[in-house]
Amino acid sequence: MSTFTRLQKRLSRLGIESHFNNDVYTLNKENTTAQVLLPNPLPLEEKAVEQLLNFASVNMPNSQGKVCAARATPDFHPGAIAPVGSIVATTPDLIIPAAIGTDINCGMRLFTTGLSYEQVSEQKASIIANLKSVLLQDERDVPVTPTSFQALFDEGIAAWITALPQQGLWNNVNYARLRTEIDKISGHQLITADSKYAPEAFFEKRDIIRPASLGTVGSGNHFVELQIVDEILDRHLAYQMGLHKDAIVVMIHTGSRDVGFYIGKRWQDKAKALWPADHKYPQSGLFGLADDNAENYLQAMGVAARYAWINRIVITELIRKSLSTLFHQDNSQLIVDISHNIILPEQGMHIHRKGATPAYADQIALIPGSMGDYSYLAMGKGNPDWLWSCSHGAGRAERRQTMRNQKAESNQAKLPWQCITLKEERMREEAPAAYKPITPVIEAQENADMIQSVVKLKPWITFKC
Repeated sequence: MSTFTRLQKRLSRLGIESHFNNDVYTLNKENTTAQVLLPNPLPLEEKAVEQLLNFASVNMPNSQGKVCAARATPDFHPGAIAPVGSIVATTPDLIIPAAIGTDINCGMRLFTTGLSYEQVSEQKASIIANLKSVLLQDERDVPVTPTSFQALFDEGIAAWITALPQQGLWNNVNYARLRTEIDKISGHQLITADSKYAPEAFFEKRDIIRPASLGTVGSGNHFVELQIVDEILDRHLAYQMGLHKDAIVVMIHTGSRDVGFYIGKRWQDKAKALWPADHKYPQSGLFGLADDNAENYLQAMGVAARYAWINRIVITELIRKSLSTLFHQDNSQLIVDISHNIILPEQGMHIHRKGATPAYADQIALIPGSMGDYSYLAMGKGNPDWLWSCSHGAGRAERRQTMRNQKAESNQAKLPWQCITLKEERMREEAPAAYKPITPVIEAQENADMIQSVVKLKPWITFKC
């Protein structure tokens, strides 16, 4: 009996019908349908299936709001409440805060350094020492003001840049480049926000403040990684992006840190508190919001989203400063900044992406593997069958709790990766064996006409908190 046949029988006992054809699982329970793109031999997990169908069946009592469609990408695996790698589209009058949780606007950023592996390889020890102090040991000076935060939340990233104090990190940044790079931040124009939903601590002082989380990577699977362009898969697109073989690029994976936690937790609690008293709580823990409450949540979510974007901007500028000090040049350019944990108004719906990346036609997507596997820069193809999305990575194969009992891997034969961390347990939790292999994840999405791969990147130095 095959693994899937056994799973089918278990799901059937839960009232779930399941079918597999051409790498796609179709799942049905009562009046709810979802599809998962997951090639063999990657396993379909029962808990993730239940979570996806729960996500797909959310409704708000006394509201016309409903889920329109539910999909999942090949990095599909269980999450805390909603599964990672899922995309759910709802009508404009329904929002599900717990779908994206507290890591609001977690996303990826990739920028070129203007340097080649040949130029930097002999300075590896110095690069590690400099970036370790900045990224892991909090040796940074990132001053902001309440005025700049109010500008950010009420007006946007450009207003925040204009209002920054000319101190610390901001003394020598390239402001013209910063403003140009705003256009490469995907989805920022779809977000609105209101500073009244921001943490009050940002506005308690009148002068300079230095938020502890601004310019920090965070724990878990977040990282900063220096990568080497290993293979050019589309010469024309790679040339347009300024990429060539053996170029050094930097990939950043982080989100809104404590601001996202503050807003996400408050609004999950509020959605539960607003649930009609004459209706039972949903067992899934996914509470919807409708009408004005939904709109207010989006304004609050926008605060965390904009904080996440400036967090990635700050990390970029800190790295630029370190590398320019070592190599006496800064020809770096942002390629893309794209979110994978956010709700955006698209196609006349609200598209909830939990660990999934927008992949509209001609939109750049980043799909990392693990720190011991390749990552891919790809171009979206705008496939409506998969809700204009693709995976945000390879996806976990093993839970962190399982990996904590494993020995840390020290090397991989064909890849030059090295992980720099202050926490030994991170080497076990985030070891390459904890993740699915990236190749079938990419190939399945290419075959499904979701993406076109442009560049293959191999890890060189990974920084994890």
